[in-house]
Amino acid sequence: MNSTVSANPRFSHSADALRNIAQDMLNYAKQRGASAAATEVSAGFGQAVTVRQGEVETIEYNRDKGLGITVYIGQKRGNASSSDFSPQAVRDTVDAALSIASYTAIDDCSGLPEADMLARDCPDLDLYHPWDLPVDDAIELAKRCEQAALDADKRISNSEGATVNVHEAQFVHANSLGFIGGYPTSRHSLSCAVIAGKDDAMERDYWYSVARDAKDLLDVQQLGRIAAERTVRRLNARQIDTMQVPVLFEAPIASSLLGSFVGAVSGGSLYRKSSFLLDQLDKPVFGPHINIEDIPDIRKGLASSPFDDEGVRVQRRAIVENGVLRGYFLGNYSARKLGMRSTGNAGGNHNLILKASGGRLGELGGELDFAGLLKTMSRGLLVTELLGSGVNAVTGDYSRGAAGFWVEHGEIQYPVQEITIAGNLKDMYRNIVAVGNDILVQGSRQCGSILVEGMTVAGR
Repeated sequence: MNSTVSANPRFSHSADALRNIAQDMLNYAKQRGASAAATEVSAGFGQAVTVRQGEVETIEYNRDKGLGITVYIGQKRGNASSSDFSPQAVRDTVDAALSIASYTAIDDCSGLPEADMLARDCPDLDLYHPWDLPVDDAIELAKRCEQAALDADKRISNSEGATVNVHEAQFVHANSLGFIGGYPTSRHSLSCAVIAGKDDAMERDYWYSVARDAKDLLDVQQLGRIAAERTVRRLNARQIDTMQVPVLFEAPIASSLLGSFVGAVSGGSLYRKSSFLLDQLDKPVFGPHINIEDIPDIRKGLASSPFDDEGVRVQRRAIVENGVLRGYFLGNYSARKLGMRSTGNAGGNHNLILKASGGRLGELGGELDFAGLLKTMSRGLLVTELLGSGVNAVTGDYSRGAAGFWVEHGEIQYPVQEITIAGNLKDMYRNIVAVGNDILVQGSRQCGSILVEGMTVAGR
């Protein structure tokens, strides 16, 4: 199986060179006695420019390359990696993996995926958009972004800087079943962080934008203004009393609730029995108005791919349908441990989208805009920042530091800080009242703001 890999001179090694290295590793592994093998070879580069207070603070440029191989001697597995592409280093890496395999125990779940599961057709998902950005131009963009933030409000007193990132890479994955495929990718971003206030009454916030194509990034001046607005609105924050109220998770952090869900229904947690959602397949986990879909083929998608990390073909899947859990996230090994088949999720979820009922599965958004969510909540806490990592993956107990805004009569009243929000994820998922249509595409897990009723807010 072959898929297109760019022969782009921007990379340190051509696509053909990566493919040849991968094939040489597989051939050598077979010669040395491996019964099966899989390898990945990659090369990429990045540029990052940060400006602070109108001056260049850092300019970073990197070129990375790496290769890794997993070999099997029967059902004994070994893995080794290197950043040296010389022929001798490649052979040494294979020999190291074989040596490791010879000392490992037999594992009846180890091995390559079944051949019929490997991807045979790889559509072009438009994942590579080179950004020819000279350093001087990157500096100018960062300066404009930061200046827009500093000019947005006189209460902005300092800056942590604005950063422009360019990253491009290409890879080849191959295995001894005849699969070989790869493609180039790009991921570019802008960010800005500023400080408002003075003395003991200072607040910090930021904003960022990320995309495959630089043309899809937020305008730098708009991004700077958003960073400033988010910062000054936090000034003069108060504490609130301990109570039980609805909590509205703002879209940028609501995706963390999806992250906890993915962890709970992923193969490793399930076969180790370290998940709060054990044995919930085909049972209600969310309210009946919630749908979640894993979509690997969105053009320019930040987590789009024609195959997973093991070469297994991917497909759109309804993970949660009308509140009912319909699927797990499984790679080849975890699937075998569970007596199932890979779902094409070695490496994790693809573009995971949560939405409330009211549209077709796979459409972005929910039923309400952000103002509508505030009105639906009427009185409660809007959370815009989460602190710490107080989530128990085994029990689902949830307790995290937070900051945000107090809401009365459907309108934001004042900022709050030094609070903790607590509940249990099983209850929180079932108690999602509404999902907003204010989706931000900043990563692989996408949703609008999420309104959860009946959480404990611990304050003074």
